[in-house]
Amino acid sequence: MNPKSLLWSVLVSVLALVSAQYESIEYMKREHSLTKPYGAGMNVPYWDYAGHTMVTNNYVRLTPDAQSKSGSLWNQVPCMTKNWEMQVSFKVHGHGKDLFGDGMAIWYARERMVPGPVFGSKDYFSGLVIILDTYSNHNGPHNHQHPFLSAMVNNGTLHYDHDRDGTHTQLAGCETKFRNVDYETVITIRYENDVLTVLTDLENKREWKECFTVKGVLLPTGYFFGVSATTGDLSDNHDIISLRFYELDMVTDPQASLERRQIIPQALTFEPPRERSEDKKPSGMSNVKIFFLILLGMMVAVAVAIGGIMYYQKHKENSKKRFY
Repeated sequence: MNPKSLLWSVLVSVLALVSAQYESIEYMKREHSLTKPYGAGMNVPYWDYAGHTMVTNNYVRLTPDAQSKSGSLWNQVPCMTKNWEMQVSFKVHGHGKDLFGDGMAIWYARERMVPGPVFGSKDYFSGLVIILDTYSNHNGPHNHQHPFLSAMVNNGTLHYDHDRDGTHTQLAGCETKFRNVDYETVITIRYENDVLTVLTDLENKREWKECFTVKGVLLPTGYFFGVSATTGDLSDNHDIISLRFYELDMVTDPQASLERRQIIPQALTFEPPRERSEDKKPSGMSNVKIFFLILLGMMVAVAVAIGGIMYYQKHKENSKKRFY
């Protein structure tokens, strides 16, 4: 083979390899994805929804901008891919300017369609959750602003503590300004070789910005993807535009996938809890006791005032008598 033919053969091989890698990275799996049009009537292929979730032509609204609402959307097909990427396009918006909440969560969990207190889904879950906490009146002064994006891995024994904003169980986090913008915001969750990376495109620049990367995150196969959201005294619209799942494994080994299914979710490192001022302890007295104490104080003050006036008048009369 002459040098030109050899060079051409090598070039073709390199291009084929690059093409194969590109296709493996960009291979979107329909059974784990959600794109417009979402479906006909009340049915969304591969997905179930619950609570106050509403499916429209342009978005899936998990909660309306109203108090005490909760909704979720869950994939019907378990993920048997070890390495994957999920791109979530969404919008969070509402009428509140300074006060809004509570937030939404993106799940990769063993149990699906179970409502609960963690942004509309189950506490003590097993798997991974990416939390988008928008609650503006947050619990205690932390050294971060809201909205705040964080990750948590749970083996079913950990409690997500809203009073601490989940700081004692989070892997990592970053501030994210995604609320009340005119365009779709996008978060990419990439899990490859036990490394969890979260990227954001919050400025509509088609550029990814790293939020955090955490090594040593062990997740089994066979879990389900989902999204959920909730509102309380404060509220927002939480809209999902699309969910795009990409398989990163070039070759899928069924046996390895089954073995991977048996591992327990865990993270080798946790981020230290952020500083927080302890909440003031409530008074031991009831409101009724406080009311009567105030009333008693006012009665004593009135009695003292009347006594003072009577003493003054008596003293004035005695002074006049001395002049006669």
